[in-house]
Amino acid sequence: MGPGMAPDRRQLLRWASAASSALWLPRSAWSQTRALDDPFYCGVASGSPTADGLVLWTRLDPKALRMGPDGSAAVRWELAHDAQFARVVQRGQSLASAALGWSVHVDLAGLAPARAYHYRFLLGDAVSATGRTRTLPAPGSAAAQLRLAYASCQKWEDGYFSAWRHMLADAPDLVLFLGDYLYEYPGTGSKLRKPGGGWVLTLDDYRARYALYKSDPDLQAMHAACPWLMTWDDHEVQNDYAGLQAGDGLVSAPDFAARRAAAYQAYYENMPLRASVLTQALGGLATGAELRLYGQLAYGNLAQLYLLDARQYKDPQACNPEGKTGSSLVRPETCAAWSDPARSLLGGAQEQWLAGALASAGGVRWNVLGQQTLLGPRDFASGPAQKFWNDGWDGYSAARTRLTTALQQPGVANPVVLGGDVHENWVGHVLADYARAGSKKVGVEFCGTSITSKSGKTDSSAALLQENPHFVFANAQYRGYGLADFTPGQLNVRLRVLDDVQRQDSTVSTLAAFAVEAGRAEVLTA
Repeated sequence: MGPGMAPDRRQLLRWASAASSALWLPRSAWSQTRALDDPFYCGVASGSPTADGLVLWTRLDPKALRMGPDGSAAVRWELAHDAQFARVVQRGQSLASAALGWSVHVDLAGLAPARAYHYRFLLGDAVSATGRTRTLPAPGSAAAQLRLAYASCQKWEDGYFSAWRHMLADAPDLVLFLGDYLYEYPGTGSKLRKPGGGWVLTLDDYRARYALYKSDPDLQAMHAACPWLMTWDDHEVQNDYAGLQAGDGLVSAPDFAARRAAAYQAYYENMPLRASVLTQALGGLATGAELRLYGQLAYGNLAQLYLLDARQYKDPQACNPEGKTGSSLVRPETCAAWSDPARSLLGGAQEQWLAGALASAGGVRWNVLGQQTLLGPRDFASGPAQKFWNDGWDGYSAARTRLTTALQQPGVANPVVLGGDVHENWVGHVLADYARAGSKKVGVEFCGTSITSKSGKTDSSAALLQENPHFVFANAQYRGYGLADFTPGQLNVRLRVLDDVQRQDSTVSTLAAFAVEAGRAEVLTA
């Protein structure tokens, strides 16, 4: 089909189902496809883990295939107990098509819980890198520990992705990525490295930008090391967009809904996600259908993880200057909509789902929310005056109160909120009512810095901490990631930072370490 033609909805649904299933195709379907060069240029990944299944992912380079751009290729895959593939557990073939950006999603089931596996893809004589993955402990089973790495915001032109190399050495069980996997900017002003290709607006643009990011060897190695849990923020589409409203408007496509649909499709193509996240298939994205990322997973009886989406369903930001879309700093006393209870960051359906999921969370030791940004208020004005950023939870204060109320339901043990977005490390307490002095502490919060994306001012943390006493630590100077080690009795968090992200040989160190004892919503310096 020509570049201007789109496949119909039923055709896309068939392709998505074929690409994600563990199907067997006739040998002739793949024997005619031969690789000229290494076709696995984006590496391999696994994700969406459960106790008995997970998703394996790769993406082919069509330029490395001896076929036309509109053909398809059947990719063989193997899952084994050992890295030499002498003890293969499952094998099969999955279809890679031009309609799905030559991506492969293998949705596996029937695996043993809490078990490590190795996997690889094969096309003709080409063999991918070997990935290592792991299923989760069975729900309710005893789990002694979990090392969860959390990260966000990797802007190509702001630095090298060396953080992933250091995270690999830290050997997490899971990676929780909290948004801004790529940036849509042209990056022409960078003195370090430029992404090329101009502004990202079309499906081909997004595909090319993902291919660039995924060419990074450190990122590829970390994807291959363990399963990833994925959610997004705004830059996967456009800075500061909200639902179906365009964002900052620096450069916009004529039809924002079409741009969002293209971005959502490219995101699915490039992440280890189940086909079921496409609730109305790929064709539905063009009519505003969701790509459902929010959900929960149990890590034995140790932790319940809730992955949230604070971008796709949010109401537009309140009280921007006239005609402006995107985000602004706002004084609440000048904004009548600021505390409107009808406004939501997560959307009504996701709010109801989360409240219900938390209500049935009894029996797990830790309840961990992975979401995009800073939960606690961050007042930028000194003294009694107040000034808040309207794009995050501060701009949706009634919805935040509904969340903190849900965290206080019986059986919700030890809430932990993880976030990103702000390119700074913030550590603090989740309060029942942030507007009331001396309010009860109901949980803890660790909002991480960026992989590379620059922060604003780096010298204002002390003043902001004084203005916002529910936080106990803040730092805007360093880039990096967080490591959260969960045991039944304690959570230990280390803020891992690089000395200079503009050097590929940057070293890593622990900026600060904290401990939280089970049963006490109190952050202690470790």
